Amino acid sequence: MSKSLDKLYKNQSLVYKYILYAVSVFGIVFFFPKGGKFKYEFQKGKPWQYENLYAPFDFSITKSALEIQNEQKLVKSNQVNYYTVDTSVLAEAQKSYDEKFPSVFSSDNYNQNQLPTLKQAGATILDKLYVKGVLEKAAEKNPDDSVYLISNNLQKSVSYKELYRLEDIDSTIRDMLREKGLGMFNRQFQELFGGIVRSNISYDKNLSDKALADEISKISHTRGAIYEGKLIIAKGEVVEAENYKILESLKAEYESELWTANNYYFILFGYTVLVALVLMMLLFFLQKYRFEIYQNNTKVTFIFFNILLMVFVTTITVKYNEAYVFVVPLCILPLLLKTFFDARLGLFVHVLTVLILGFVVPNSFEYIFLQIIAGIVTILTISELYKRANLFISVAQITLIYIIGYLAFHIIHEGNLENIVWFTLGLFLLNGMITLFVQPLIYIYEKIFGLVSDVSLLELSDTNSKLLKEMSNKAPGTFHHSLQVANLAEAAANEVGANAMLVRVGALYHDIGKILNPTYFTENQITNVNPHDELSAKDSAKIIIDHVIGGIELARKNNLPDRVIDFIRSHHGTTLVYYFFKKQQESDADLNEDDFRYPGPIPFSKETAILMMADSVEAASKSLKNPTFLIIDEFVNKIIAGQMAANQFINADITFKEIESIKKIFKQKLTNIYHLRVEYPE
Repeated sequence: MSKSLDKLYKNQSLVYKYILYAVSVFGIVFFFPKGGKFKYEFQKGKPWQYENLYAPFDFSITKSALEIQNEQKLVKSNQVNYYTVDTSVLAEAQKSYDEKFPSVFSSDNYNQNQLPTLKQAGATILDKLYVKGVLEKAAEKNPDDSVYLISNNLQKSVSYKELYRLEDIDSTIRDMLREKGLGMFNRQFQELFGGIVRSNISYDKNLSDKALADEISKISHTRGAIYEGKLIIAKGEVVEAENYKILESLKAEYESELWTANNYYFILFGYTVLVALVLMMLLFFLQKYRFEIYQNNTKVTFIFFNILLMVFVTTITVKYNEAYVFVVPLCILPLLLKTFFDARLGLFVHVLTVLILGFVVPNSFEYIFLQIIAGIVTILTISELYKRANLFISVAQITLIYIIGYLAFHIIHEGNLENIVWFTLGLFLLNGMITLFVQPLIYIYEKIFGLVSDVSLLELSDTNSKLLKEMSNKAPGTFHHSLQVANLAEAAANEVGANAMLVRVGALYHDIGKILNPTYFTENQITNVNPHDELSAKDSAKIIIDHVIGGIELARKNNLPDRVIDFIRSHHGTTLVYYFFKKQQESDADLNEDDFRYPGPIPFSKETAILMMADSVEAASKSLKNPTFLIIDEFVNKIIAGQMAANQFINADITFKEIESIKKIFKQKLTNIYHLRVEYPE
């Protein structure tokens, strides 16, 4: 049991990767839509590349969304609105009419023989108004021909134009009086009907909306049917509008019927195998070409997390509305990976993620093509992300590529630039704006995963930062030395394609431990008094070696990233403190060499190797008395040859050719530093 636990403990990093791999595969398959996959790929306007296709079963031809939308518009335009009749209004109006008539037409002012005629005429007008109906407020949109009136639960259709409107009652009464030859009594009847006539018809919105919804629900989403065995499309036949709709209908029916209880586990198994293969390729790539990342579980987790995040966001978007699929800023993925790692890894992961999403999105070929092209453009254009203008320019180029690619596919499908879906172009613009969110996202990831980007490195390179300010005050000679080393190392890194920003920051902080005992280092001694004169060679060597240990502790205390601390840890490798070693050797034949050797490790990257060379060359160059071109040439060769002989670069990813290029840069820089000029003859 103890042996098994011990073995598990020793292989815990590998076990963690297995668990992460399994969880990622499960998570991605879980996000996948619950449906089968149609086994044929086809595009409108292109020939059918497979054998003759016959209907495998009976199915209906599904109408397109545009067709259904047009039918819904037609139903709405032909909508007949419903109005409710209040039958009690007429009785109330007649009662009010009888009560008010004597006060308007008093017997004192009018002939007794004339009053019955006037009263009867007014009653007739009142009945005529309410027979057709008085409408207070119309619906927002009414047809020109008819509406439905609901009275005592009975429905009848009437012409909308025949209804009287409350605002037109005065003119209507005037016209009726004129027809009866009673126009001279218009003022009196207007006064009489003024407080009596009110609307008895009101628009019934609920009933109208319900009737409209019922009519819309009757719209069929299919038109016609294809029966089993019928030829759908022949080999080589161009996929045109009609057979394209039939193929789309077959695809939808096929995928929905395939996902049954019997087939569920088989389809799930197929998805799992394909996703597992894709993620396995990623692990193999990391193990073979990015072994440093493969060994770091935090970095592997970061990569898998971002793949899962992109799959999750895209799947949710497709489930909500597949038309919004291009709003997902997938180019953030290669952008992040290039920022924290390198361009090749960023592109590789992006392509694998796009292949996985091909199972989720509609028009997978078009989607995969556009996303891979956009990912390549991202890798090629994004550089020096800490410069804000670069990000805006690159995002603009990515958005332009999306739009150009979409228009090209539209021309292939439609044969022209008509009927462009401008909404989709707007989604590409929104995609670009969301991609700009990568800046705060980089900061969040740095805090969560402990990674370092060029943006953070730029902040650390500020010589006014707290730690560098302290070094310039306490150890000015070391500070000046660090600046010179930074310039040498940065120039060399640019020459061989290394991370120049990382090398520069590492060079600025590599000797930060000398702050603890500044006067024990010659560059900070401003008098002829050397404190080492009072110490043994062994004690002096310990103080010199301790600036590495002290620097690591100081860096951690000030929250410097591990990538920067690596330069402090490895800038002397496992070399000897040679001066004090030789001094001790002169007086002690049995000395322990380990007491005079730096603890290491030796440089393990191109950047840390460059810093070791730059640090040694710059420090030793102070001993040159009268440097010439020849002296500098031999001097640089000797320093770096000694480091190579001591096997300091065997773990660094650096070639002999690159070392020669670095030496050439050092010689040029030192020549400029010492202002060497060609001697002219007198």
